Amino acid sequence: MAELHPPPGGVIRPRWDPRRQACAEALTLKGERVERSLVGLLEEADELLAVSGSTPGETVAVLEYLLAICYASGTCPTTATQWQDWIEDKHPLDQAAAWLDGRPDDEAWDLFHPTEPLGQNALLAPYLDEHGAGPAQLVIEHVGDYNQFFDHHHLQHPAPLPAAEAFRAMLTQHVYGPAGRARISGKETLGPTITNLALARLTSRIRVVALGSTLGETLRLNLVPTAGPRGAFNRSWTAGQQERRGFRTKPAGRAVSGPADLHSYLGRSVLVRPTPDGSAVDRVLMGAGELLDLQPSLHLQDAVYAVGADGRRKPLWASASRAVWRDAHALYAAVWHATTPGFVNKGENLYERLALFPAPDVLPEPGRPRSRSISLWAVGLVAKQTTAITWVSGVFPFAPGLEAKLYRASKRGSLIAEHVAASLSKAAYAAWVISYPNPKPADKAGQIARFDVRWKHWEATEEAFMLLLDETAAGEDVHECLYDYASVLSTAARRFLTEALDSLPRNSRGSQARAAALRRLDDELAHPKAPDELQGGTA
Repeated sequence: MAELHPPPGGVIRPRWDPRRQACAEALTLKGERVERSLVGLLEEADELLAVSGSTPGETVAVLEYLLAICYASGTCPTTATQWQDWIEDKHPLDQAAAWLDGRPDDEAWDLFHPTEPLGQNALLAPYLDEHGAGPAQLVIEHVGDYNQFFDHHHLQHPAPLPAAEAFRAMLTQHVYGPAGRARISGKETLGPTITNLALARLTSRIRVVALGSTLGETLRLNLVPTAGPRGAFNRSWTAGQQERRGFRTKPAGRAVSGPADLHSYLGRSVLVRPTPDGSAVDRVLMGAGELLDLQPSLHLQDAVYAVGADGRRKPLWASASRAVWRDAHALYAAVWHATTPGFVNKGENLYERLALFPAPDVLPEPGRPRSRSISLWAVGLVAKQTTAITWVSGVFPFAPGLEAKLYRASKRGSLIAEHVAASLSKAAYAAWVISYPNPKPADKAGQIARFDVRWKHWEATEEAFMLLLDETAAGEDVHECLYDYASVLSTAARRFLTEALDSLPRNSRGSQARAAALRRLDDELAHPKAPDELQGGTA
């Protein structure tokens, strides 16, 4: 519940402070869901399993904010060696909790502060009542399809949004807000470019988070060693010494002052209006936020790279048609690269630091535990202009010393799955050619789709793929695991195709189509260019 504070004038105003009021859900080590404040999350970080958001993006946004607090408080290692020591020794995060809890009274950490609202732009205040909308526009997933709701009536719905949910939604907007045009007039407010929503910092790429056994270990794993300036924490648009952009013209991206600045930057200009009791938000106004000049080596330390359709190499991106697990090999390749002969590992990015942990067969120093198991969590947002389509994510096991085997398993596993899918596509075409001897061009796609079971294949393959990785991370022989995986996929593919062919009539043409499709599938799986694992050979 929000607090009500009377200022010197005697008028009571609501106040909501996430430092001391429950603002996020977390999982205990026993799997119980609890609500905690920001201070509580940091104080109990090693007694909590993880932060639990309503979406993957919300969870990442809360983690980003906690990391920003750690940097701002000086709770971060200065070298890669110290980073490893912090994780091995479970370095406490009490300093970050104490720093946050003890901020001076003249620093407003109040979501509803009149001049320095937390995470917001108070310059929007004169326009909030007239130009604002219902709180649904604050939640990325609630904005919906603008083609369906072309009049935006759903954004005017007055149902209040609880303050804690509004806070988390605001953090998610700062980090993942899609590009497009804001529902605010630049002519009548702060300037014409207030309407131009740029992609937020993580919207266009996959964010990779190293997950530990506790929330505390997760935060320590993802703290970048920082010997230089930690930067300013972006408490509010109108607070601190940070020079903010204007909205008369589009500015160039500003330099990042340090990791605290990076992880707390204000990707949107947001202002919320509280309900009279301060327990919820009933109106929101949102426009363009800050633009950062990101340096890949400093500010994209978790990024892995792939080649796009235009031939350019760029950070791995989220796709609605390609599940994250199909590119898991890119994560393992980044760690494997740091262990190759001749490479001088200085721990300059997340993957190089993960490669510093000892392999399972290396005895640790006295008093140190053996090699640990870590997971790599990849999260991305698929968006089309202003519309968020879906969140994509995947959790992949990582075992120090086994990165080469994990890379091989994930790379070969993806190639095998791709080949099986292509084989099913060709088998569907074989069935179609016989089943529809005189098709109309307009009907072709729909007719082939009758026999195309690639969607079933992709749905079923993820579980088999994750089992392949789990077995590899546990030290099982990667070659045997791949053969078993290939056998499971080919057997399932034949079953899916047979089920689709069952709809064919029990006549001569139907029998011919059925036989041709199954024969084409078998031929493709045994083709000389097929992955060796599908042929039973030596990979």
